Amino acid sequence: MPTLLRLRAAALTATAVLLSAVLAGCGEDDAEDEDLTRQELDWEECPAPSEAQGGGAPPSPLPDGGEWQCATIKAPLDWDDPEGDTIDLALIRARAGDASRRIGSLIFNFGGPGGSGITSLPAFAEGYETLRTRYDLVSFDPRGVGRSAPVICENDQELDAYFQQDGTPDDAAERTELLDSTKEFNEACEQNSKRMLPHVRTTDAARDLDLMRQVLGDGKLHYFGISYGTELGGVYAHLFPRRVGRAVFDAVVDPTQNAEQGSLGQVKGFQLALDNFAEHCVSQTEECPIGTSAQDVKDRIARLLRDLDSRPIPGVFPRELTQTAATSGIAQALYSQDFWEYLTEGLQQAYDGDGRILLLLSDSMNGRKENGEYSNLAAANSAINCADDKPRYDTAYVERKLPEFRAASDLFGDYLAWGMISCIDWAVPGAADHPDVSAPGAAPILVVGNTGDPATPYEGARKMVDALGEGVGVELTYRGQGHGAYDSENKCVQDAVNGYLLDGKVPRAGTVCT
Repeated sequence: MPTLLRLRAAALTATAVLLSAVLAGCGEDDAEDEDLTRQELDWEECPAPSEAQGGGAPPSPLPDGGEWQCATIKAPLDWDDPEGDTIDLALIRARAGDASRRIGSLIFNFGGPGGSGITSLPAFAEGYETLRTRYDLVSFDPRGVGRSAPVICENDQELDAYFQQDGTPDDAAERTELLDSTKEFNEACEQNSKRMLPHVRTTDAARDLDLMRQVLGDGKLHYFGISYGTELGGVYAHLFPRRVGRAVFDAVVDPTQNAEQGSLGQVKGFQLALDNFAEHCVSQTEECPIGTSAQDVKDRIARLLRDLDSRPIPGVFPRELTQTAATSGIAQALYSQDFWEYLTEGLQQAYDGDGRILLLLSDSMNGRKENGEYSNLAAANSAINCADDKPRYDTAYVERKLPEFRAASDLFGDYLAWGMISCIDWAVPGAADHPDVSAPGAAPILVVGNTGDPATPYEGARKMVDALGEGVGVELTYRGQGHGAYDSENKCVQDAVNGYLLDGKVPRAGTVCT
């Protein structure tokens, strides 16, 4: 279960809504089935999000009063059998503001894997208004996600129990309980979604992207990938290098790492973010309410987590705040510097015996709404990761690796190390140790790394540039905090990204924004 930290950007929308309410109270052939490439989309008013998408109200009108439009596109269930069964993929778009200067469609993937693009794009759209002057902004629910043939595993009640368990076992009995629970979750995925599990790999989603490009009428794919979306974009560039248009990768996944290396990298990334949070708190002109020094802040958090291991505190009735829920809640707040105030208040409350805010942060990470309903975020995340990642780790392997993970972080080491068992006994084999993103001949791809990124550490940007190949990746560095750079509203970053996407101006490689 701790692999939910791999959700990356996907849960940020729910966090912002939830807590603001709380605190206020290989080849390049076109798709082989020509009928699919010729399909016409029936764009209509967007419905309210489904339960699998996270529920809620339909998207609000655009700043200029325009309406969001939704459609479905048919894609092969199995890309190795393009004339066989099809599935429906859900799309959303906002039309370009200046039709006379329209470049085409700009397709977004916000990360996860497992995040709904149908709900994420409207939530973040205000920040992309400049790009909408010349692009139709388009996003989608990838296969297995939301309204796109969603993977379903356990029900809401079972998920509550799943996320209440101890994800950092201390003895043989707790290890057995965690292993059994993981296997039960994975068996439920197979029982409820057996048809989809072999067909949710990132390579499948990349082929879906190329089908979307054709049906939308674009000669090249113009693309904005965030977090896991950078991995999807890299795989697309590898499969279709000459189809790449203007593309931006922000919050970059290291494509050279296997699942274990990625987890260890995140341990280090979240520890760095926690260090930065603690330093920021004590550097303020007003007294830091959760510690007298950065080390004191971290020591008090560590004591809280140790105490919660044996004595959970009240959270959101009837659920309690456990050690594992508190750890995931802390991690969720570290995704964005905007959430540090929630983390501070949540810790203050937890020290006084009230675990509500930290549990709500954890719920957001897991795709749970206040009414107890879950999106299929966790199910899709597991399905895509386990279909992509070849390694399968057992409890004995994790135990051997614990010292290395703990050396990287006392707080996050166990949590992410034990997450490596999440694909044990999965119904389908994993595809590879790591994705292939080599893309010789592709157009320049702007690769943006954030030095304070917890979930996709900064070093991944350079690894992505190198893996894309000479003359393709163009690295830009943002010296900031949080997951991603463009949404930080840093003018230097936004000018560079907008200049490339809107005007085709490639920034100088090695540009640094502060």
